[in-house]
Amino acid sequence: MKVFSAFFGTETNTAAVVPTGFADFERAGVYRGDASIRDPQGFGASHVELRRLAAIDGHTVVESLTAHAHPAGITARAVYERYRDWIIEDLTAAMPVQAVVLVLHGAMVADGYDDCEGDLIARVREVAGPSVPIGVELDLHCHVSPRMLAGADAIVCYKEYPHTDTLERLGEVYRLVVRQAQQEIRPVTALHDLRMVGLWHTTREPMRSFVERMQSFEGKDGILSVSLGHGFPWGDVPDTGAKLWVIADGDRSKAQRLANQLGEEFWQLRDQTWVPPIPIAAAIDRMRATSEGTLVFADVADNAGGGAMSDSTFILRAMLEAGISDAVVGSFWDLGAVALCRSAGVGASLNLRIGGKCGPQSGDPVDVAVTVKAIVEDHAQYGLNFRWSLGTGVWVRTEGGMDIALNTVRSQIFSREAFEGLGIRLEGRPVIVVKSTQHFHASFAPLAREVLYVGAPGSITQNFAEMSYRRRDNDFWPRVANPRGTS
Repeated sequence: MKVFSAFFGTETNTAAVVPTGFADFERAGVYRGDASIRDPQGFGASHVELRRLAAIDGHTVVESLTAHAHPAGITARAVYERYRDWIIEDLTAAMPVQAVVLVLHGAMVADGYDDCEGDLIARVREVAGPSVPIGVELDLHCHVSPRMLAGADAIVCYKEYPHTDTLERLGEVYRLVVRQAQQEIRPVTALHDLRMVGLWHTTREPMRSFVERMQSFEGKDGILSVSLGHGFPWGDVPDTGAKLWVIADGDRSKAQRLANQLGEEFWQLRDQTWVPPIPIAAAIDRMRATSEGTLVFADVADNAGGGAMSDSTFILRAMLEAGISDAVVGSFWDLGAVALCRSAGVGASLNLRIGGKCGPQSGDPVDVAVTVKAIVEDHAQYGLNFRWSLGTGVWVRTEGGMDIALNTVRSQIFSREAFEGLGIRLEGRPVIVVKSTQHFHASFAPLAREVLYVGAPGSITQNFAEMSYRRRDNDFWPRVANPRGTS
């Protein structure tokens, strides 16, 4: 059996000030047919895993595009169309194929395309024909559209947030399309629109148990897969919002009954599954009261993984004004500060202006006396089974003993390597502040006495009840208590 595969995506914050262009994809590496060889620890890891699974079964993989850009604003039309057309050209050249696996995001928006994934899947279907199974893996923060569901045979999204199960879900998609191609199953999908907008951490209850409940139905009584797409709240498109869908073997009514049942169960948990971030003042009080163990604070609104600029100074300024000294903070995307540190060199002391470079949502720059402790030219971290470049990384220490990480490639914090790769000690530190929403959790939680989420200002605010959309309707929870009569 010949399986065609492609990896293409980004997560679009439609209000972000920085558009997504060719350079953003090229920064992570754009590969056409050879990412599994040239970038096996980066985004080529998905193709490596597909090749491994196929080899076990005696199948072959035809590898097409691998292209990913870190979340930012709307993708330029020419960028999306070029990469999309490369996939279609490669598929046309590879025909006939017996199955297609697409690793996408689900929240990619381009100029002229509200639903990039739906457009791509439809074009793949035109080339592959009606009988070739098309399987799609999506990020958990996806917009699931009718066009996507109409074009694909099986759509599966990650179950975990943070996304620790990316390769597991890819294996799930692979097995579904292979079994369909071998005529062992006939996947049909039913969707339940939850009419909710928010974020739901699967590391705590009751979300932990709800994920396990979804999984408990899979592989039994004809149920093939259950997915809960949390949606991406900062992408303003008609299909924004949380949705739950079930894939069954040939019985759509059974799939719909289970989707509705689980959707109702999730709705009933709404007041238990969402915990709003704490204000900055409350976070500072907790930092001051720290006596033993490590408190990890997440600067959730300045998460580059949601399209923020990762240079806001609101928490840093509050910490300095409060005299918080034994702490680690980062990472700040600040090209100018890094350039000054590189020029001064390791060991130099200087007055440095940090952050606040990208507009009102970044706050004002902070001026602080620092010593340059380390400069790492090819700094990186690992997360979600991929290697993420941080460009040039710099460690500076304030006169009071606060350690601050700077970088030249905008990225959220995934792992301790973002700090430890610069030489910053984390063990035993009373306070660590990470610019991330949740993907830091798997790496940092083992260090922490407690993990706290801080509601500082920023471009990905989590005040969902006050969010207002232009492209989708505003009849959603928590903005509306009972959207469309939900009880």
